[in-house]
Amino acid sequence: MAAAGYAQYEVSAYARPGRQCAHNLNYWRFGDYPGIGAGAHGKITSGATGEIRRRWKPKNPRDFIALAGTPAGIGGDDAIAPENRPFDYMLNTLRLVEGFSVADFEARTGLDQAVIADELAEATRRGWLVVAGDHVRPTELGRRFTNDVIGLFLK
Repeated sequence: MAAAGYAQYEVSAYARPGRQCAHNLNYWRFGDYPGIGAGAHGKITSGATGEIRRRWKPKNPRDFIALAGTPAGIGGDDAIAPENRPFDYMLNTLRLVEGFSVADFEARTGLDQAVIADELAEATRRGWLVVAGDHVRPTELGRRFTNDVIGLFLK
């Protein structure tokens, strides 16, 4: 892949520079996105309250069409509780080779970095993450054990 000009930018994706999938990068960077269509999922952050919600639509196209425009047309709608946000954030951002900035964690979750300090220290001790100033990124070993790294943040 490298000989052909591709670099790994995500746990399961390679691309040439500047050709990474913007759609997926938005997911992995804990961005917001609407869920449109049967089986679609979305994540929305309220600018007014900071509440983060995950919403999904009925999977079966017939059900989706039959329920369109009704309250049941929203298949599910859950708020991400503050205590679950570190895990949810890491589940996404630790897929990226680039990792994340602590400032971004705070901005996207509405939480102070202190809530992840112990987990970051443990992941660093195990050689799974590197913390350099404000930036956190998975090591090669951490990328091989992504599920274990993310599991540290599960409450």
